[in-house]
Amino acid sequence: MVFGSQLIQCVRNVAAVAWEPGKPLVMEEVEVAPPQAMEVRLKILFTSLCHTDVYFWEAKGQTPLFPRIFGHEAGGIVESVGEGVTDLIPGDHVLPVFTGECKECRHCKSEESNMCDLLRINTDRGVMLNDGKSRFSIKGKPIYHFVGTSTFSEYTVVHVGCVAKINPAAPLDKVCILSCGISTGLGATLNVAKPKRGSTVAIFGLGAVGLAAAEGARIAGASRIIGVDLNSKRFDEAKKFGVTEFVNPKDHDKPVQEVIAEMTGGGVDRSVECTGSVNAMISAFECVHDGWGVAVLVGVPNKDDAFKTHPMNLLNEKTLKGTFFGNYKPRSDLPAVVEKYMNKELELEKFITHEVSFSEINKAFEYMLKGDSLRCIIRMDA
Repeated sequence: MVFGSQLIQCVRNVAAVAWEPGKPLVMEEVEVAPPQAMEVRLKILFTSLCHTDVYFWEAKGQTPLFPRIFGHEAGGIVESVGEGVTDLIPGDHVLPVFTGECKECRHCKSEESNMCDLLRINTDRGVMLNDGKSRFSIKGKPIYHFVGTSTFSEYTVVHVGCVAKINPAAPLDKVCILSCGISTGLGATLNVAKPKRGSTVAIFGLGAVGLAAAEGARIAGASRIIGVDLNSKRFDEAKKFGVTEFVNPKDHDKPVQEVIAEMTGGGVDRSVECTGSVNAMISAFECVHDGWGVAVLVGVPNKDDAFKTHPMNLLNEKTLKGTFFGNYKPRSDLPAVVEKYMNKELELEKFITHEVSFSEINKAFEYMLKGDSLRCIIRMDA
């Protein structure tokens, strides 16, 4: 492929390929085609494992699409660019993101939305938008992409709208985790719930996303951060993220929203739900204070779930909101989130519980399945 005076060749690299649902990934030599129009090819230096990768690797609740290269939290360097790409050049440090920002649609032009019409997440699509083809192949056989990123590969091709250019001084082995879950939880609190200094906040679910939401409440200056989880063992870890109190619904004989209302004199100022359980969603909404309380839903429910609450909760001026990727626009907003880390306002190291070499990537899945891992960093050069 020739772009201007630049000749861009296919590259052969190692990728961790999922051939079947739930089976260990296999290290394979994969050919990565040149980037087409409005695409960039990235050299991935660090990637991490998210629950979403595991969910789709297990083929739960989806139409299985295999063979596939998973991975969507990562940091890397631009290796080459396709025709029409003007805001990235080889050598730029970037974060690929599972959702995008075309900057042209109504959502991208709106200050209130980050749900790009063109590049919104699509878990069923395994090919590139430009021509409906994969950029990965083994001996001519196509290997499917995952959410437009496929970072479990030394090189990957991504639409330019799904790439955030960041400060080259930022350590990619740390900021790579901002590509998905950490930004989702952080933004749910800072951008959507918007707690005031001294306010009370309840966080439902203390996995990585919930702890990121707690981190957002800490940064915002909340005076009380109440963690709600069915696993009491998570409380000690949650203290590192600013959680001051813990409630396990199993320890009470009344709905947890009533417990929280009693603890706080009528309810919390803000709540953030990060579990995907519809019951937790209802509790998160009903536990906020009337008159000014705001509940934010982050977790993705089952497709047949129904949210049920009495309309008086709304008439009593409780507010219910939802969010996608913490309301961050990937290209416009993620660079500033990276700067929060660089300025020591945001702490990322405490989210990273494990680190493995690329050849040991299946260990990262084992850690996640055992519940031992928040984020496992995978070093691509080792």
